[in-house]
Amino acid sequence: MTQLSKRTLFWAPRALASAYIVFLSLFALDVFSEGRGLWGTVVALAIHLVPALVLVVGLVLAWRWEWIGATFYGAAGVVYIIWAWQRPLAPAIKIEWTLTIALPALVVAALFLANWLKHAELHSSHP
Repeated sequence: MTQLSKRTLFWAPRALASAYIVFLSLFALDVFSEGRGLWGTVVALAIHLVPALVLVVGLVLAWRWEWIGATFYGAAGVVYIIWAWQRPLAPAIKIEWTLTIALPALVVAALFLANWLKHAELHSSHP
């Protein structure tokens, strides 16, 4: 494994997880269009940001222990799929939600799994 591929494999799940968290956080911005008062908006924003904060905690733990990232993001993706498919929505919307929200989490999980499986090779000092 080349140094470039080692660095790419090491940083890819961390960068994608960070981008995923930012992406999910953008959905919280809809609280500003709901016409609540100041405190109502603050509370709604805090509630909408809880999933992103949970994912940040998962990322912090996964930064050091890749198996936690593989497990955590994999579970998050599967839980979201189960939740979305139990909703009374058209199948096309369920598929769209699954591809938009769950698939990136599962990709991050797969990359953290690859990190964990290649941990010794990624953290070796010699090429």
